[in-house]
Amino acid sequence: LIRDHLAGKEMDVGRYYQKQYAYLPAINRFKEVVTKYQTTSHVPEALHRMIECYLALGLKKEAQEVAAVLGHNYPRSDWYEDTYGLMKNTVPEALQ
Repeated sequence: LIRDHLAGKEMDVGRYYQKQYAYLPAINRFKEVVTKYQTTSHVPEALHRMIECYLALGLKKEAQEVAAVLGHNYPRSDWYEDTYGLMKNTVPEALQ
């Protein structure tokens, strides 16, 4: 429960940075959730938010790599469905 709360706080800070268009600090916060709190319920959202940030920075290959991780580990997640739609509309077929 404590680790889930800590991950939630990291997510709050990451979302704040993302809303401020500070994508690199946001990505770092989301990576913290994925690496330090990998057993929490926040990981699928953290991966999705990382993808959004990468796409905002024009880093489509990195976004695709994170999307593959999300799809492999959380294929039934609502976050994966959102990511699938986002990637389908953003990444050209040559990269898919």
